[in-house]
Amino acid sequence: MESVPGCRPFLLSRDFVFAKPLDERDTKFQGFVYRVERSSIVLAEFGDDFHSQHHSSSRYDISFSFNRVCLKRAHQAVEAATDPSFGNFLFPICATRRDLFALPSLFFSSDVLYSEQRSAVRQILALKGSPPFLIEGPLCTRSLSLSKAGVLSLSKAGVVVREAVSQVHRCFKDPRILVAAPTNKTCDVLMRSLKKEIPDSEIFRANAAFRELDGVPDDILPSCLYKRKSDCFACPHLQQLRKFKVIFSTFVSSFRLHSEGINAGHFSHIFLVDASSTSEPEAMIVLANLANEDTTVIITGAQGNHSGWVRSPIARKYGLRISYFERLKEFTPYKKLDPKFIAQLEPEPESDETNSCLSY
Repeated sequence: MESVPGCRPFLLSRDFVFAKPLDERDTKFQGFVYRVERSSIVLAEFGDDFHSQHHSSSRYDISFSFNRVCLKRAHQAVEAATDPSFGNFLFPICATRRDLFALPSLFFSSDVLYSEQRSAVRQILALKGSPPFLIEGPLCTRSLSLSKAGVLSLSKAGVVVREAVSQVHRCFKDPRILVAAPTNKTCDVLMRSLKKEIPDSEIFRANAAFRELDGVPDDILPSCLYKRKSDCFACPHLQQLRKFKVIFSTFVSSFRLHSEGINAGHFSHIFLVDASSTSEPEAMIVLANLANEDTTVIITGAQGNHSGWVRSPIARKYGLRISYFERLKEFTPYKKLDPKFIAQLEPEPESDETNSCLSY
C-alpha cells in the first residue's frame, strides 16, 4: 500500500477486495481483507476459483469496497428508535426530572480536583432514567504531550466518566454499566483507568469480531474473549454476559450484546462517550437496542466536534452531520443549561497535566 500514490483507502478486516486480471476484460474475483498490518500491508483471502487460475506472473487491477455491516446496524437502530416509547431519548420535552435518592458523602479520587467535575459526578449518581444527561467539555482522551506522540490520557471529561462509573459501581446495589465510545482507543483508555478500582471478574471488553488481535493492549486482552480456532473475538454466553458489572464497547460493536440476547433495560447506566464525534444513527445502535425509559444515559461531547464519516451527500444535506449530542443541546432544558440536565466543563489549559496520570 505504501506504493499507492495519493490518498490510500482506509481498510478494515472483512472489507471486500476485488482482483481483475489485466489480460481479461470480464473476469473479476471477490475476496475479503483478512488483516491490515501497520496500515500499509493488506492481507487478503480469496476462494478456490482465484487460486486455480493464479500463477506467479499474474497481474491484477485491485479495488476495494467497504463492508456494509456497520451501515446495516445503524439502519436497524434507526428503525428501532421509531418506537413511541423511545421519544424521551430522541425529543426530550420534560422540564423536570426525577432524582433517585439523597446522596451519601462521596470520596473522590485525588485527580478529581475541579468543583465542576465533582458536581457532574454527584448529579449523575442522583439520576434515574430518561431523558439523557449531557456533559459538554473536551473529548474524553487527549494526547499526553508533544514528547509522547500517540500516548493518550484522560481529559477532564474522561475523569468525570471514570469517576462516575466507579462511584455507580460502588454505591448502587446491583449496577449494570455500559461504557460505549466511537473508537477502540478511547474504550481501552477508559477501561484501563478503572481496572484498579473494579475487579477483573466484573469487567468485559466487547470487540468487533475481526478487530486486529495485535491492536488490543496486553492488559486489556484478558478481559476479552478471543477464539483462536476461528481467529475472531466473541461474546460469552448470555448467562455469563449478564453477570458483568461493567462492559466496554464501541458504538457499533455494542450490537453484539443485543444479538447475544441482552435486552433493553438490562443496563442501569449507559455512558455514550464522545458522542459528538459520531453520527446519530451510529449512536442509536447503543440506545435503540439496549436502553429503555428506566435506563440512566449520560452523553459526553465537545462543542464544534462532529463526525467526518457521513458519506452520503443526501444524508449531509438533511442534517446527519449534526450529532445526537449536538441536536439534544437545542432542546429545553439543555438550552437553558439546567444543571439537572447538562454539565459544562471548562477547557483545560494546554499545559495542565493534572488529569494526565493515566495514559495509553
